[in-house]
Parts: sequence; structure tokens; C-alpha cells
Amino acid sequence: MKIAVMKETAPGERRVAATPETVRKFLALGAQVAVEEGAGLRADVPDAEFAAAGALVGSRAQVLDGADLVLAVQGPAPEGIPAGALVLAMLNPYQSRDRLEAYAAVGIDAVALEFIPRITRAQSMDVLSSQANLAGYKAVIDAAHAYGRAFPMMMTAAGTVPAARVFVMGVGVAGLQAIATAKRLGAIVSATDVRPATREQILSLGGKPVFVEDEEAAEAETAGGYAREMSEAYRAKQAALISETIAKQDIVITTALIPGRPAPRLVTAEQIATMRPGSVIVDMSVVQGGNVEGSRADETVVTENGVTILGFSNYPSRMASTASALFARNLLNFVQTFWDPEAKALKLPEGDEIVTGALVVKGGAIIHPALQG
Repeated sequence: MKIAVMKETAPGERRVAATPETVRKFLALGAQVAVEEGAGLRADVPDAEFAAAGALVGSRAQVLDGADLVLAVQGPAPEGIPAGALVLAMLNPYQSRDRLEAYAAVGIDAVALEFIPRITRAQSMDVLSSQANLAGYKAVIDAAHAYGRAFPMMMTAAGTVPAARVFVMGVGVAGLQAIATAKRLGAIVSATDVRPATREQILSLGGKPVFVEDEEAAEAETAGGYAREMSEAYRAKQAALISETIAKQDIVITTALIPGRPAPRLVTAEQIATMRPGSVIVDMSVVQGGNVEGSRADETVVTENGVTILGFSNYPSRMASTASALFARNLLNFVQTFWDPEAKALKLPEGDEIVTGALVVKGGAIIHPALQG
């Protein structure tokens, strides 16, 4: 079986879907591995390291020739990928249906890594979690860089420097890491989420929970572990509580996403106007429309009252080397789980919960139930 590793072409994407470590482990399984020239350069992995690990390094055409499995971070263009090959990548299925249809038209099968179910058995292959963890860390580092004051309280002969106040909105994987990182830097941290189950998680990391307490809040989490879209009445209660909280903060980090929908608006211009000059907001959901009014993808916005709003569209790519290492291991774990040692090939069993959840294109058709209609 030949595994092809593609060079990313999306603007700003610096990650790579394999590392020399995972190449060696693929070879140990009995696979052949080919890596497109320059695929790892922006993640600090030169071609020579892939070659030393045993991979063939060549042009796109050479790498794709005879490929059975194509690994990428973001879904590659179908041109040059052989019919019958399987693409394993983040495909952005809801927003990139045209690409899925193009795969189907030429007979390429595809697994959307975003759709891998969040079950215990699949944790080691969950790219959303591995990448969001790094994104939450990087968001705090970016906020600290933009914030013109110290994070921890400092007692000096010249006086006491107060600790920064950080408010995290959305306590998924990214939010939890943001809480932990801000605490390590010495900030006073509070956090909120529509899912009541996150209260204990916030407390366990040393944060203060900020919650609306009502019956709707008790049913705010989907079976998949994501936040459910809430009613207008709930959002009004939440807005009042958030307004009171935001006015006291130095840094606000928003992480809320709803799969397949625009990011919910969490912070309004009126709320931003209550923050003091020099405060920072990081909108981690800007690529899906943003949680923060006025945020713009990959731009730094400074409001009239001196609040800085950051909104990077690809946080993991800002830590490309580390993010690639984790992403590549996620892919390796997926392949190892479904590897047939006798055939020395990847075989996806029908009816397997992971396969059913993540396989979106097969046999010339888009087959995933969530993408029908």
C-alpha cells in the first residue's frame, strides 16, 4: 500500500500531515510512503529528514502516482489523486461540499477527520481535540503579547502590580487549555459555557464559573459533547450576566462553535465599550463568522475605546511544528487501528462506529447522513 503525504496549499496553512516519526512507523507496518517536496518546510521538517526516515520525496505527480491513501491536513484538490484512493484529512464538510462532490465524481473515497466520533476508542485519533488544545494555549500567549501589562500579581518596593483578569467564553478543549494557561501565567480566571457539566472542569483548573442557572441550561449539551443552540430567552439572560462580567475583565477569549452553523455572537460592541483601554479580546471562532462583533479574520482591530481584538483564522498553524507532530500521530493512530497486517493495507470495516461516523465519500457518492439533502 502506498501512502502519499501532500504539501498544503491553503493560504496560511503551515502544518504537514506526517513527520519522520510517523513515516518510520508506517514503513514498519509494511506501507510505502511518499512525501511531496517541501511538504514539511513550514513546519520545520526539511525534505532530507523525510528521506532519512525512508520516504520517497518527489513531485506531486510522483507522490500521487499509484497512491492508495492520501494524507493531508486540509482536503487536497482532487486533481492527480487516483480513482479508488482514500483521502484522510480535515475536509470542512459543511462548507466545502463542492470538493466532496469532486471527489465523488472521480471515484475518490474520503474520511473527514472532523467527523471522527468523540468516543473513548477514538480519542487518540481526534484531530479536533489535539489541535484545539494547542489553539487554546496559543490564544492566551497572543493575548499576553498584545496586553500591555503584566499577567501575575507582583509585589514590589515601588508598589503592587494587580493580576490580569481573564474571562474565557466556551469551555471545550480550547477553552480548558486557555483557562489552564492563563492560570499558569498568574491571571485571575473566570469562564462560562452553556453546558452545566463544565462547571466542575472550570473549578478543577482554578477558574471561577460564570453561569446562567435555569432549566434550559440543564439540557444545553448535545450527545456529541457540543453546545446546543439556545433559545432567545436564554441568550438574553446570558447577555446580561456576560455584560456585567466583561466590564471587569482585562482579557476575553471566545471559543464557541456550533458544528455546521455560523459561530454564535457572544460579545457585542456595547459590551466591548465597557472594557477599559488596553484590554484584549481574542476571537477564536472568527473563521466561522466570529463570536465578537467587529472581529476580522487575520486582522488586529483596535476599537475607539482602545480595546484590541485579535482573530486568527488558523490557530494551530501558528504553532505548525508542534501541531503537525500531534496531527500526524492522530493520523497514524487511525491507520494503525484499521490496518490489516496480512494484507499490509488499510481496511475500513463496514458498521464500525468510527468508520460510519467519519467516512463521507465512498463509491462515487457522498454517503454521510449529515450531508444528505
